[in-house]
Amino acid sequence: MEQTADAPETLERASRVAVLVPCYNEAVTIGKVVDDFRRVLPDATVYVYDNNSSDGTGDIAREHGAVVRTEHRQGKGNVVRQMMRDIDADYYLMVDGDDTYPAEAAPALLAPLLADEADMVVGDRLSNGTYGQENDRAFHGFGNDLVRVLIKWIYGFEFSDVMTGYRAYNAVFAKTMPVLSPGFEIETELSIHAVDKRWRIAEVPIDYRDRPEGSESKLSTFSDGMKVLLMIMSLFKDYRPLALFSWMALLLCVLGLVAGVPVIWEFAQTGLVPKLPSALLAVALVFVGVLSFSCGLILDTVVKGTRKEYELEVLKAYERYGRR
Repeated sequence: MEQTADAPETLERASRVAVLVPCYNEAVTIGKVVDDFRRVLPDATVYVYDNNSSDGTGDIAREHGAVVRTEHRQGKGNVVRQMMRDIDADYYLMVDGDDTYPAEAAPALLAPLLADEADMVVGDRLSNGTYGQENDRAFHGFGNDLVRVLIKWIYGFEFSDVMTGYRAYNAVFAKTMPVLSPGFEIETELSIHAVDKRWRIAEVPIDYRDRPEGSESKLSTFSDGMKVLLMIMSLFKDYRPLALFSWMALLLCVLGLVAGVPVIWEFAQTGLVPKLPSALLAVALVFVGVLSFSCGLILDTVVKGTRKEYELEVLKAYERYGRR
């Protein structure tokens, strides 16, 4: 993606940008990543958070001019949580330290924030096909598509790329984002939070390049993929309990009818209930279904109250951080 020569200077004159780089054993690539972002955004501050690296990642980043801090709690989510707590800036650009995302795309990701058209901008690796060409790790594309479909089905918003680690967001979004996930689920959590809280989301196509030789991915396709799926369901329960418990109630009531209709039919014909266990099962299923729906109604009221409190906190955050 071509950038005008004065784009970085214009961006940096307008606001303070923090480049956030969570890292774990990225000695092969971190020096180049820091150099690239310092070149493209010369007035931005590059923060590298070393997550217990054993290969000298932090020392290399410091030698290349980054501000280096250490996060001892292992996991990308833990690192991002601490970054948002520690760093005060007008705009944040989060990128992985593996040199898979081009620094040249940074101005394009920041542009919708600077124009006040978005609160979070997602670097979309998939639309232009570069991710499929460069990434040869099995099931990664399938996992991304599965998460995208689930988010669209549950939350009604279609992302082009959910799992990308290249994102930009403003100060209000950063300071009101409750990071709960400890690991690689952080990208999914950021996406779902933005949709649920009705933040303005923009997607910018970016080029993607695979890791250079000698650099290894820390992402486990199956174990981390399962954590992402569990995170989606957990947030579904937290954000939309009425929908979740209504579906559960419907399923239980249908099962109760399947078990109970033959009993009712036989009773209507003979006046007897010979299948007492089936009758008890049917009653229990329907009762639990009604109870599930009731729980959904109660939790939905709690969630609406929490949502109102969150909106008030966002207003306070705008007074403190917004539109400087």
